[in-house]
Amino acid sequence: MKNMMAALLVLSLQVVALAPVSAEGLMMARSQLYFPEAMTALQESILAHGYKITRVQRVDIGLTGFGYKTDKYRLVFFAKADEVNEMTRKEPGLYAYLPLQVVIFAEQENTLLVALHPRALSEYFPAAELRTQFLRWESDMNSIFDDVRNAE
Repeated sequence: MKNMMAALLVLSLQVVALAPVSAEGLMMARSQLYFPEAMTALQESILAHGYKITRVQRVDIGLTGFGYKTDKYRLVFFAKADEVNEMTRKEPGLYAYLPLQVVIFAEQENTLLVALHPRALSEYFPAAELRTQFLRWESDMNSIFDDVRNAE
């Protein structure tokens, strides 16, 4: 539970400009893989879906100040450059939410993935053309999460 709260804290810091994030606004998946294998599966699936991983950020360094004792927290940023350029040209406010992000962390012998649900962005950016892209991202994120969940 402590790990889940830490991941939610990290994710909520990433989306601070949005209204408070509820469980409905999050995508979550649990993998039976240990953290290193799940991290590899996540990165492979992101790349297989045509995205580029732009950064992998260690989150645990900041969490140690709060008493969390783990080195298995990462924030994975990924995007398709052309989509980001097009979307932010149409709606500059999206810069704060791109590239897409997944928090991945170990919880005992499992690994959890948590991300802002792309559909949640449509509440704040309601243009129909943006909503179409948010739904595409949702489909890709579901597929990526399924890949990690089902990886062996």
